[in-house]
Amino acid sequence: MRKYVNSEAVQHNMKLMQMGADVHQINSKMCYVSFELEDVKVAYVYNINSKGKYFLERIKPYPLPIKAFDKEDDIIKIIRIDIEQFNNAKKSKNIDDFIEINSTLNKTIKKFEDLFLYYNVPGFDVRQMKEAIEVIDNSIEEIKSKSERIYFKKEPDNL
Repeated sequence: MRKYVNSEAVQHNMKLMQMGADVHQINSKMCYVSFELEDVKVAYVYNINSKGKYFLERIKPYPLPIKAFDKEDDIIKIIRIDIEQFNNAKKSKNIDDFIEINSTLNKTIKKFEDLFLYYNVPGFDVRQMKEAIEVIDNSIEEIKSKSERIYFKKEPDNL
């Protein structure tokens, strides 16, 4: 099986280089981690490359690239915090709506990328989309300002 995978990787690398890519094949190990938190399944993937770098991504209940780390302990710490936060959030009556909104936003990002890559969108429409995103961003800030903070072991990354 390993010889087949290596052969496939060589073929893929060759095709990508023919397209003009600079390809660096990194031997790595992929890890899948999942938790069942009653009605909420939380899952992650991370890979460990030969240089000892780790890249973590949450894949359930919605996809979210988290970041790269230098140590496995950092990944475990972030997953522990994330699980604590989901355990806390699942007490909310709004958890299903929150997950649905996140999933919808992910689909919207994919639709927006298709729009950008497949169509020549007029400047007016681009400005209209920027304004709509600004409305959502302002709404998040407003809701945050009037909501009670419930988790204090880590500061939010983006608020």
